[in-house]
Amino acid sequence: MTEPNTDNSFNIKGTQPLIDAITSTLSRRKAEKILVMDLREITTLADYFIVCNGLSDVHVKSLADEITEVAREELQERPWRKEGLDTRRWVVLDFVNVVVHIFKQDTREHYSIEKMWSDAKITRIED
Repeated sequence: MTEPNTDNSFNIKGTQPLIDAITSTLSRRKAEKILVMDLREITTLADYFIVCNGLSDVHVKSLADEITEVAREELQERPWRKEGLDTRRWVVLDFVNVVVHIFKQDTREHYSIEKMWSDAKITRIED
């Protein structure tokens, strides 16, 4: 796997405020193992994935709800698409250039999204 970038810098005008709002919300709401994956050089699917996990299905849903609310209130952004809110094992919030993946721990381990996108530049968000 690519070594994580430790400088926490992103240089996409317009995307940076969304990344900052999402990662700070996840940190504040006690999400675990938060990663920002820079996909710009490896796919056109999205510019960034933000990946984390919650402690329970209720925590996963509350993280998704809080991100949606903060993005709307602070940045007037809304996810283009939301998936997984009914099962709460893997919730995807698609903001087009930034896609947020919120997992329960066992689901994250099973799908191992970090390994699937191991060519991405990865930044770990520390508390």
